[in-house]
Amino acid sequence: MHTRHATDRAFAQAHMNTVLVRLAGPGATPRPDQVDAVHAVLQPASRVLVVQATGWGKSAVYWAATHAIRSTGAGPTLVVSPLLALMRDQVSAAERAGLKAATVNSTNIDDWDEVFQRLDEDAIDVLLVSPERLGNPRFAARLGALLARVGLIVIDEAHCISDWGFDFRPDYQRLARALLSTPTASVLATTATANERVTHDIGTQLGANTVTFRGTLARTSLTLSVVPGLSPLQRYAWIADALDQLPGSGIVYVLTVAEAERLTAFLRSCGHAVDAYTGQIDADTRLKVEDRLRHNQVKAVVATSALGMGYDKPDLGFCVHVGSPSTPVAYYQQVGRAGRAVAHAEGVLLPSDADERIWDYFATASIPEPQTAAKVLQTLGGDARSLIEIEADTGVRRGRLEALLKILAVEGVVDKDGTAWRATGVPYVHDSAKWTSLAQVRQQEADIMRQYAHGQGCLMAYLQTALDDPSPAPCGRCSVCTGHVPFPGLTPSQDKLMAARNFLRGMDVDIEPRKRWPAGVGRKGTIRGFDVGRAVAFADDPGWVAELQVLRLAPGDVPPDLLAGAVATLGRWAKTWPARPVCVVPLPAPDMTANRSLAEHIARKGRLPLHDVFSWRGGPAPDDSASTPVVAYLESAIRLASDADLPAGPVLLVATTVRTRWATTVAAALLREQGASQVLVLALHLQP
Repeated sequence: MHTRHATDRAFAQAHMNTVLVRLAGPGATPRPDQVDAVHAVLQPASRVLVVQATGWGKSAVYWAATHAIRSTGAGPTLVVSPLLALMRDQVSAAERAGLKAATVNSTNIDDWDEVFQRLDEDAIDVLLVSPERLGNPRFAARLGALLARVGLIVIDEAHCISDWGFDFRPDYQRLARALLSTPTASVLATTATANERVTHDIGTQLGANTVTFRGTLARTSLTLSVVPGLSPLQRYAWIADALDQLPGSGIVYVLTVAEAERLTAFLRSCGHAVDAYTGQIDADTRLKVEDRLRHNQVKAVVATSALGMGYDKPDLGFCVHVGSPSTPVAYYQQVGRAGRAVAHAEGVLLPSDADERIWDYFATASIPEPQTAAKVLQTLGGDARSLIEIEADTGVRRGRLEALLKILAVEGVVDKDGTAWRATGVPYVHDSAKWTSLAQVRQQEADIMRQYAHGQGCLMAYLQTALDDPSPAPCGRCSVCTGHVPFPGLTPSQDKLMAARNFLRGMDVDIEPRKRWPAGVGRKGTIRGFDVGRAVAFADDPGWVAELQVLRLAPGDVPPDLLAGAVATLGRWAKTWPARPVCVVPLPAPDMTANRSLAEHIARKGRLPLHDVFSWRGGPAPDDSASTPVVAYLESAIRLASDADLPAGPVLLVATTVRTRWATTVAAALLREQGASQVLVLALHLQP
């Protein structure tokens, strides 16, 4: 073991001073608790947890500890980081601190051999990896030798390894367990977002001798506000007004990908320089958007939670939330991106009535069901099966199946071999008490955010209390303490409100066709169905809130504005058609009243013949199920009249609501088999 002067606090102080000057410039001096944390890490085989507010300088602690450890001749530091954006920032920061850094992740596979060679030559001080690397055979094969050499392991954003963390990731927990098994290296876990329960859980995973450093989470530079009671359209208009006066550049958080794309498009139509950032954009585009925001080339980035942990822009001037995250920890993590190195920044929440439906989904999406786990393990048997095969055999929807398999992998019940999953023989024991308790905690956290959104007390103190801060106190700056909210106040301008309404009602929503039939149904291979379709509204569309509510509550009563919207959508879409439809057909459904009403309206307005050629046998198709049982049911339920005499040419298939697109796909396939040259789909509402 190399000598580290482990008991010498001055040794820690010297390296902390060196690194901090390199990172922050001449005159920068560390806080005593930063030096204490470095000193603790430098003890042999130490286990240290740092829970400190964003901007406190957690990364400086592990760069200083690395600097000190490497000066004694010990091995490199291994940093586990959950986000690619975070890794890019950390590589840059490590190099500014005078350390040689490299990364191994899914975007630089071609560079891995060079990185491994440099590691073998001891030419790297810091290696950053993503948690998913453990599942990669090339990396896993080297993990044992790497763990034998490293001097320090850093688990950044450590709340991700806790079941109780707001952003629990099974892959991350699995990797953390492997890393914690090392008997020689020190381990440092860091996070800005952990309440007492999460802190205790992380400490338990680290070990009984864990030293925890926890400070206040109050942010004196951040002014928190809640602007309640706005309709979805008013929220869009509010942001369009506010971007004229909010300080600097910032982030506008939304809860869904669709909302990010819609809001970005509207703000651009108002002349604002904004970009969208979601989990669905590719890595290169993410990097460009991050850089544009970092260099103030955009006023704002409209983002989902994909832009959150670790994104480093110290002078971020504002963070606005359109809709509330489901937990105070998640909210604090996101709003805490603003005001790290500026005297004043704004953190504004625009709560939505739709928030709680989204909360309910995410609260249960990651909790395994024992019956489903048993079904998956029975399907696996002794064979390796692909995700598609498991989905087809079990009927479990893809998203829930992937989440379940990751949890089973953490428990050692299943393992992944390339793209296939297999059972390990370890039985699955469902911890009912743990999962029931987790569901209760999620509900409690939702209650806290509901109270926060209603302004029940100082907002900063409320977040501090919710995160078990040891010293919560009224901030004197927030909208509850002062009674003031940022411009434009409680109501946006009328011109922006009308602009939002007109813009959103003029947006085209694509309905993407299904590509291949699932395994286990009558039809096989590539689908010959409908081309790209159009919908008037998507999800909780702000432009059509009242009308969609009517459609949900009284499906047979189609609001006139939605009918007019359908005609307008067709008018825009028709400009791209190679040929005009020859007839209108209502989509089959258990109750076809609304679809027939819409079809009659479209046929009348377009002067097209109406062909009501479909019937439906039985009740609704299975809900919340995988594709195979849904399609198998639809193939038996949907019938095309044997005497259907369709004119030659394209057919316009219309529906009030489309969700899974499978009923539309089966109906379109029947129309194509009957001789339709093309099937065009028009829907009033495309549901996610």
